[in-house]
Amino acid sequence: MRILLQRVSEASVTVDGEEVSRIGRGFLLLVGATHTDTEQDVEWLANKVAGLRVFEDAEGKMNLGLTDVGGEALVVSQFTLYGDTSKGRRPAFVDAARPEVAEPLVDRFALLLQEMGIPTKKGVFGAMMQVQLVNDGPVTMMIERP
Repeated sequence: MRILLQRVSEASVTVDGEEVSRIGRGFLLLVGATHTDTEQDVEWLANKVAGLRVFEDAEGKMNLGLTDVGGEALVVSQFTLYGDTSKGRRPAFVDAARPEVAEPLVDRFALLLQEMGIPTKKGVFGAMMQVQLVNDGPVTMMIERP
């Protein structure tokens, strides 16, 4: 799995003109799955995200985590994180997991965050989504299990 994490002051997802999810301060998490991802990968990434300290403390240092600041998470499936642009001009998505594999993994990731006490909302898997965000910092990080 790959996760593109963006620290946000707010973010939302709209599908067919209707807002389906909105969060305030927290993380917008674009999540892509590949063929070899396992439950252990999902658990490792959920723990990594839940424990990541990228919010400023009183001295302005990145020392606080999502739960420390009362933050939320917005999980959006993003198969294009596995787009291969090494050849030609059109990306290949052969490394992206098929929907029947990816959807349960993304759902499990969101559920684990929720179980860790992080208010978590989701986009709509497979839908054409409009994602709006206000990147705070900006802080953007790519997270993968080594």
